[in-house]
Order: sequence, then C-alpha cells, then structure tokens
Amino acid sequence: MQTDYDVIISGGGMAGLITASAIAKFTNQKFSILVIERNPKVDAGKKTVSGWICGDAVSKRSIDFMRTEIGLAYGRPELEQPVKGVVAYSPDHEAPILFDGEGYVLNRKILPQRQVSDAEKLGVEFEFETTAESLLSENGRIVGISGTDRKTGTKVKKTSKIVVDATGSASKLRQNLPIKSKIQREIDKENDLESTGRYILEFDNARDDTTYFDPDYCIIHLDQDLAPGGYAWVFPKGKNKVNIGLGVQHKSLLRRNRRLSSNDTLQSLIDKYVDGNPAMKNRRLADGDGDSGNSKGNWQVPVRRQNDCMVADGYLLVGDSAWMPRPIDAGGIGPTIVAAVLAGRNIAVALEAEDASEEMLWTYNTDYVRAYGYQMASFELLRRYLQTLSNEKISYGMKHFLSNDDVQNITRREHPNFGRVNLLNPIMWLRIFTHWDLAVGLRYTAKMSEALIEHNLNYPTNPEHFADWHRKLLRMMNEAYQRFS
Repeated sequence: MQTDYDVIISGGGMAGLITASAIAKFTNQKFSILVIERNPKVDAGKKTVSGWICGDAVSKRSIDFMRTEIGLAYGRPELEQPVKGVVAYSPDHEAPILFDGEGYVLNRKILPQRQVSDAEKLGVEFEFETTAESLLSENGRIVGISGTDRKTGTKVKKTSKIVVDATGSASKLRQNLPIKSKIQREIDKENDLESTGRYILEFDNARDDTTYFDPDYCIIHLDQDLAPGGYAWVFPKGKNKVNIGLGVQHKSLLRRNRRLSSNDTLQSLIDKYVDGNPAMKNRRLADGDGDSGNSKGNWQVPVRRQNDCMVADGYLLVGDSAWMPRPIDAGGIGPTIVAAVLAGRNIAVALEAEDASEEMLWTYNTDYVRAYGYQMASFELLRRYLQTLSNEKISYGMKHFLSNDDVQNITRREHPNFGRVNLLNPIMWLRIFTHWDLAVGLRYTAKMSEALIEHNLNYPTNPEHFADWHRKLLRMMNEAYQRFS
C-alpha cells in the first residue's frame, strides 16, 4: 500500500522521540518517519499545562543501554545531577534501606530539545502543534492517524504502515482502537492509577540532615499518613536544588482522611511535606532556563504491569501509553528507554519484511517482557499488598523481615523473597509470631510473585497462544487481589 510515511509516531515525549531515533538507527535511515507532537517545538514533550512533570530520576543502567544499542548518549545539561543510589526510609525513620546503583536526575525540559535534535539529524520529520485524535483503519488494520493542525485549525490525515502510540497513559488512540486486538484499552483507575505532584525548588541549607536531603542520593519516605498508598521523595538536582513531591492512591487517601478526620488533598500533603523538611530554608521555585514553566505541577501515573499485549495489526504501544512505569515506585523513564529501543528494533525488522501484521510485531511483546516486563506483575502484587499495611507494620517489616539479599534483589529490579520470614529459623520465631499476619502476607506475596515471574517468562511467542496465557495470568492476579481485600 502506498502511504505518506513508513512510520507515524504520535507523541513527541521521551517514548516517541527515542523510538523514532531507534527506528532510524536500526534501518540506516532507509524509511520515512514522522513524529506528530501537540506542543510547539520549543515545548516538545511537555506533559501538561504545568510542564514536564516527572520525578526525573533514571538509572545509569538504562542510559547505558540506550547508548550501547543505538549510540545515543546524553551529558550535561540533560543529565542534571548524578546520584549514587536510593535510600528508602521506613515511616519511623529507624530502618533506612540503601539501594546502591548509579543514576541521574534529569532536566526534563531541556532533554526533549536534545532528543528532537538527535532525531532530526537521523532524518526524522516532525509536525509540531498537531494533535492525533483518532486512528485510521482499513481491512482490520491500522493505516494512519487523523488529527488537527492546531496552528490553523485544519484537519489532518496521514497514512503509514505502522502507527506508534506514545501519547501517554490516557491515550485516546488506545481507548478507541477501531480494530479487533488483544490490547487492553482501559486501566483500573481506582487501583492502578496514582496522583502525583512535585516542586522543583532552590533553597539554602538549614542544617545537615541526610534523611531529608542528600546531594548524592535519591531519598524515598514511606508513610501511609504522609503519602497514603504511595511514597514521598526528595531527589537532588544539585547541592541547593531539589525535585520534591509525593504520590497517593485516591482510595488510600480517602481511608487516611477518614482515619485522621482530615480533609487533605494531594496538594495539601505535598505542601506539608515540603514545609516539614528541616534541611531546607528560604525555599523558592527554580526559575532558570531549564526550569521556567516547569517548577510546579501534578500528573497521573499508571502503576500496574505493562499492557498484557502491546501490538495489533499496524499499531504498537510504547511508554506510558502501554502503562510501563514500574508498579512499585512509579518510575517510568527506565522501562520507557528499554521499550523504545526494543520497539525500534522490531519495527525495523517489520519494515524490512514489508509486514506490519500483529504476528510480525509480536516479538516486541516477548522481547520487552523477557528483558524487563517479566517482573512487573509481581511488583504490582507487592504494591497492592503494601498499600494494605499500617505504618507500624511497614516499619516492623523493613526492620526485621527485609534481608540484605532482598535489598540486592530490589536493586536488580527483582522481587524480594522475604527469606527471613521462615519458621525453621528459631531466631525469628518471636518476631514472626508477634506479627503473624504480616509474616504470612509477605510469604504469600513472595510465593505468588515467584509464580508470576515464571508465568511471564513463558510469555507466548505467537498470538495464537495468548488467550490461554492471559486467562491464567488474570486468574493468578485476581486470586491475590481477593486475598488482600
């Protein structure tokens, strides 16, 4: 079929821009690629009217993966602050857990300009200030997009062999997919969507207190009163600059407010968290070139496993459109980088084969699940369980039931096995019996997580076997949800 482009990518954020460059790299720029971005070029990748709202943190491992696979490397000012790892604090602050592993806190306003430039050098075309509003279909496959040129108000139609959806978690393209597919169209908003918000602040040092600010480490505070169903964070962007905020699950916030006879909102909790930080004084919104228009804002983050199928005939999901942020910490940049590179590689193979069918694109599913996504269902399970626990139980569990092996597993993005919760170890008997329900819950979660990881590592290699695999996955997840409820 004669088309306007070989590939159209809807969305010029992190996912869309890396996917565009990856396709061009893997095909030696042989195919035509168009990125449709709703923002003007100077605001490429802007997520909301408030800016490029994000926690901004990513592991060095993910950045290195992109450099090794497609030769794209970032430096300052895109990589604003290097960090040595993450420190998570229990609600009582008595059980800090150090997760070693180098990473960066990014400047998300500056980074898209570098990514647009990289893509343009590889021959990628752009249509800025254009919205993709619906998918075009023909004979049961996707053949392009329909949208609006926001500069002129005129309707736009573009055809392609493959459409990549990088429009975010609330993607209207996915929700209104006009062909039959195995893709899940809607997320469980009550359980699997979190409201998050943050400030980017400059400040003067009030006192040295590395439990509240450390220029070398990202800090996470777990606290069901402070950030019900989520967590609060202090991510350094310099010695006197910080990305600080928190995320909450809506129904956990309602429970917390009833318990405390409070009417707190996401924003009031964020402001209380910032005001209560003893390490910072004379706080003010950052207003440098890389921060102007981006220093305050809220956004919604999916916190479930990735979409159980991410391809259809002529269509592919990447980034938040595929619900890729990790369920345990809502980190979306790392998985998006990995997925965008893998999507680019598989799209290149499909273009070379002149076959954009679901079956040809299916390898993207298996590649991503086996490289990264196989753990996500287990982390979804752990997140759902942790959201049922009180602060006292979280503090006790982190102090007595989380071993060094568990910490190392989490650092490697693997599931902890909670081996200390073992009745064969007489040293642990009293601790287990005084918190029997917690011990049983952790062991159950670990056991189910092992089964989920094994099941995901057996992700079907072709569409024909997906239905049976998917039924079993949903049965396992629902069994655990019912137990937690």
